[in-house]
Amino acid sequence: MKIEFAKRMQKIKASEIRELLKLTQQPDMISFAGGLPAPETFPVEDFRKVADTVLEREGRRALQYSPTDGDGQLREEIAKRMNATRGTHVTADEILITSGSQQGLDMSAMILLDEGDVVLCESPTYLGAIQAFVPYQPRFREIPTDDEGMILEELEKALEEEPRAKMIYVIPDFQNPSGRTWSLERRKGLVELSRRYQIPVLEDSPYGELRFAGQQVASVKSLDTEGLVVHLGTFSKIFCPGLRVAWLAASPELRRKYELVKQGIDLHTSTINQLEILEYIRRYDLDENIEVIRKLYGERRNAMLEAMDEFMPDGVKYTRPEGGMFLWVELPEGANARVVLERCIKEKVAFVPGDSFYPNGGHENTMRVNYSVSSSEQIRTGVERMARVIRAYLNESVAAG
Repeated sequence: MKIEFAKRMQKIKASEIRELLKLTQQPDMISFAGGLPAPETFPVEDFRKVADTVLEREGRRALQYSPTDGDGQLREEIAKRMNATRGTHVTADEILITSGSQQGLDMSAMILLDEGDVVLCESPTYLGAIQAFVPYQPRFREIPTDDEGMILEELEKALEEEPRAKMIYVIPDFQNPSGRTWSLERRKGLVELSRRYQIPVLEDSPYGELRFAGQQVASVKSLDTEGLVVHLGTFSKIFCPGLRVAWLAASPELRRKYELVKQGIDLHTSTINQLEILEYIRRYDLDENIEVIRKLYGERRNAMLEAMDEFMPDGVKYTRPEGGMFLWVELPEGANARVVLERCIKEKVAFVPGDSFYPNGGHENTMRVNYSVSSSEQIRTGVERMARVIRAYLNESVAAG
């Protein structure tokens, strides 16, 4: 075949995590590589009843096309929930239902980015966002971070130096991949810089309700007074990812832009899945289900930290997240996590090399580990294996150096 593909295809690569997951499907492999919710938290039987009810009561509507912006009653419920849990003051008219929050990322790039424009993002940042933005051929300016979030002095410097900056992309709550959470002061500073430079902020918050330690922090959207913050939320991490139902909250002007591009992408998100979620929210207690998830992830996070504290050799640093699904590991400078991964796979344990989360490369000594899908026993065994490989690798490096 001699098909001439669009130039953008040269920059699109397979998701390293998705490719890695293919290698970790062996039944005896302990995988910390994925970012999957724990399937035992899915309310299968309750959802079966919900699905039956939706089909019995309004099957014809459930199987029909629906408005691009989503079911009005579901949007009302989402707005109510955001205002109660995230401190916002949004209305249903500011909500747009999306087919997964990944679609929200893609549409944001479509709306805001031309070739050569600049995305300001945390360093490291979410791999899926990098993949969503890359086809639109922007440049990425990575902003250094610490345990409180972006370093605002560095963000302001970038805003001054990058006249083509078009978007600030952040994951303020239990960030993927680092697990860190922004302080309230940093969030306020971000909103102020956004206002001063009139740059939109894309607040990606799939894990915001999955806090199991510490105090809740106001969402960035709740601090926004000028309509510059677009908030992405999803049912994937607090309910069932297979439904692919998520949402964005944006000012009316921005929301209209999203609605226009969504019309050309998929017309609308699955009608039946929207109605099933709406019925579930009305019939059952979603907060109760989320509390089950919080408790389980908290236990597994604790198991991982206890094992890391016990087994990891000196010189290995790691975060201590208060929520979410991920923990970030930094090996000593000069170490290569990809070499470690190759050896770990032979020992039947896997993780994701951290350099994938830096759009401009580098940082080969970092790694992301997930604790949401493995039992506490598997976590202890997997961390012990991983630590044993790391210790041997570091000892070899010292001997060779």
